[in-house]
Amino acid sequence: MPDPLYATDKEPCIPVRFLDGHQESLGWRNVLLRAHEINDLALPLPPAASAALRILVAITARLARLDDPELSAGEWAARRRTLLKEPNGFDADAVHAYFDAYIWDLFDPRRPFLQDPRLAVQCDERAGVNKLVFGRPEGNNLAWLSPHTDTDPQPVPCDQALWHLLIHHFYGAAGQWKVRTVGGKRSAGAKAGPLRSTISFHPLGRTLYETLLAGLPKPADDWPEAEDHCPWEEPELPSAAAPLPPVTWPGRLLTGRSRHAILLIPSPDGQQVTDAYMTWATQTSLPATDPYLIHHVDPKKAVAQRHKARRADADRALWRDLDALLLASDESATVQRPTAFAALNDLPPELRACLRVRAYGFDQDGKTKNRTWYTSLTPPIWPWTQEHDPAAAERIAECRTAAEEVGKLLDDVSRNAWRQITTPTSAADGRSNKTPKRLPAWTLRARAQYWPRAETTFWRLLDHPGQPARPAFVADAVATLHAVTRPAIIQHFRAAQAVATATATLRRTPRRRHKP
Repeated sequence: MPDPLYATDKEPCIPVRFLDGHQESLGWRNVLLRAHEINDLALPLPPAASAALRILVAITARLARLDDPELSAGEWAARRRTLLKEPNGFDADAVHAYFDAYIWDLFDPRRPFLQDPRLAVQCDERAGVNKLVFGRPEGNNLAWLSPHTDTDPQPVPCDQALWHLLIHHFYGAAGQWKVRTVGGKRSAGAKAGPLRSTISFHPLGRTLYETLLAGLPKPADDWPEAEDHCPWEEPELPSAAAPLPPVTWPGRLLTGRSRHAILLIPSPDGQQVTDAYMTWATQTSLPATDPYLIHHVDPKKAVAQRHKARRADADRALWRDLDALLLASDESATVQRPTAFAALNDLPPELRACLRVRAYGFDQDGKTKNRTWYTSLTPPIWPWTQEHDPAAAERIAECRTAAEEVGKLLDDVSRNAWRQITTPTSAADGRSNKTPKRLPAWTLRARAQYWPRAETTFWRLLDHPGQPARPAFVADAVATLHAVTRPAIIQHFRAAQAVATATATLRRTPRRRHKP
């Protein structure tokens, strides 16, 4: 039997949705050849879609020759506008030439795609296919929601194995993995993936072709003057013991900061993955500002620690991030929108008018726990940006800020009211002032009801720019508090007084601080 082969540039491994509505799976090569016919990616795993978009954008820079550091900002923008007018998408000869130049096979013995063949010698044992697939229990973990066990590991189809391979490279866990021996030193500790616990924001055009060109971040002037490579473009496999080359634009920035090394073990026919080696790839930190993340800036910290990406939160609706996407960042801003958005002002007006934003979030802790992943889509928002409509952008920021302030106040008053009715009178004077780690039932229920109400109010306020924002959200908070506490008021005589006090606090107008 011939060696297993699964060429990801040709095999149907990337699900896409075409403009006519039908879905189909294509290889990397055909995704780019037919990008002008495709509406969007249809990967069922949001973090895999986030990773795939970064890979496709990096390849787009190569195909469009927009990775040339000698291009001026004006030349770069003009070239991109010219490409966006091309009705047939990317040049087919350029696409074939690029994919013919590199290895895309998952099981190539010398350079398997996004893998390290040295693990077969450097690792003492395999990790198991259940470790590879997110959502499967592995090791001694209990199988609560999945029938899979390590005593009877079930193989995974190669296309799905590719998706999970991408997720590990970009969102992989920190902690103890399988032992790897490099240069006589044994180690099992791995660092978290570069996108772990983050939410990515990607401009979404009418076609995938527009999405890739619109989402290509503009090159900055301060990138290191070093040759740039994606992992599959590297002449040799990087040494795990040596310092890695600097982060360069766009290849290493978008695709080359993984901290995990993986080697897939195929079935004899090459259509399934039956096992995997999984361990650390580097102990070197590769800090960089990802162009699709919102960053919080703390000027008091050291430069290397100043930027912190906004964490993914499955309980947080996307509209609460709108002002961070629309307001232009400056040197004094404490929140900076994704740097990829800085290049959107150069797009043709007809494309800007219909440009939406796709968000891909993976709610995780910083090390090992995975909560859930999710995706969201905005309406066309680019006409509201500060550069094009400052009044609309400021109104969005005003309404979002008011909603957040009232939501925070609702958390506080519902928590205090709960403590008033659940703390015995005899112990009231001696109870601790510390906030309990677990939120009380009223607060959890209030959050669940308030934010959907607030979203409806938010969009209504945008249509009525003269209406004060805070009173509208206060009305939502009061209605929510009454709905949440109504059963308790009937059952507990102290509840009515506690709720009345909380309601009065919500309706109280906050004092304005006078400038000295």
